[in-house]
Amino acid sequence: KTCKLTQRHIRPIVRGKAGKPIEFGAKLSVSCVDNYVFLDKISLENFNESCHFKEQVEKYKETFGYYPESVHVDKIYRTRENRNWCKERGIRISGPKLGRPPKNVSEEEKKQAHSDECFRNAIEGKFGQAKRRFSLNLVMTKLPETSITSIAITFLVVNLSKLLRQFLSLFLSLFTNNRTGELIKPPFINFDYTLNNFYVLKLIDLSENSWSKVA
Repeated sequence: KTCKLTQRHIRPIVRGKAGKPIEFGAKLSVSCVDNYVFLDKISLENFNESCHFKEQVEKYKETFGYYPESVHVDKIYRTRENRNWCKERGIRISGPKLGRPPKNVSEEEKKQAHSDECFRNAIEGKFGQAKRRFSLNLVMTKLPETSITSIAITFLVVNLSKLLRQFLSLFLSLFTNNRTGELIKPPFINFDYTLNNFYVLKLIDLSENSWSKVA
């Protein structure tokens, strides 16, 4: 029997996960801000994510004009170099300190660690959404260029679905406010939060009261 390999650019990547020690396909480095996904790096070759951590944070500053207050990352990003780099810029990085774990951990530290881990789970949820709803795990294109484009479009659609929900929430909020001031806002609509997200992500310019281009 013969086997015809139509995707010659695909190579095995050793991941070491339980049940999936080896995976195939592109490797992504993704960040999540207010449930919007930013595809910072994509490659068909294996790479160390921690080496691109500074570049991702700098891209955040370039987009929003300031460094984030905190970053919530996986264990592989928590290198000594990355920790020192964040400390110099006043950025708190999630996770325990390097070295031997302390014997006594305060309740405040435990609460902070749990909060950080829950916050970081948002990015895992985005990957699950992209795979279940938008076929990220079913990339059928054959050329490397088209494969990368297909993956990028998938995350674009993930963001558009989030944006559509926010537009709908904003529209319903405006409709509710215009109809009568006596109506109570539904609990699932938060007008101030939605409007603030549009402003932070540079989707709306409040100073001119007009919509602007997506960043």
